[in-house]
Amino acid sequence: MNNKPHISVTAGLIFKDGRILIAERPRGYHLAGLWEFPGGKQEPDETLEECLEREIKEELGIEIKAERLFATVIHEYEKKIVSLHVFDCTHVNGDPKGLEGQDLKWIKPSELMQYEFPPPDQEVIRLLVKRLKIMAHQYRENLVSGVR
Repeated sequence: MNNKPHISVTAGLIFKDGRILIAERPRGYHLAGLWEFPGGKQEPDETLEECLEREIKEELGIEIKAERLFATVIHEYEKKIVSLHVFDCTHVNGDPKGLEGQDLKWIKPSELMQYEFPPPDQEVIRLLVKRLKIMAHQYRENLVSGVR
């Protein structure tokens, strides 16, 4: 039986002008210096969507709407198990700022591999790249068939 604590965390895929928002984990935090999709730990009695919207407001000072669950990735670290619930988000209001001292970047999805991410986020990137390739293929097919 595994006695490691199991933590639910959320992260958001926030796009603007074809770029995705990533945040560097600040000093003093687990995996400091690695990049991640912004989000945070779920509190008792809040839904995953409420968690993500709260964490983004607290950490970045912006309002988002957690729209659809994109993926859930479970990863076992040495001392804990993390379930990372990743949502497609709509940016509602505000300009993001690193309110906890973290660096933020808007990058092209093709640039994601240039940054070091924790293992669960790496799996999210793999799934995101797959989705973007499928979307690009469908777009090309629609152009060929004249559908817009």
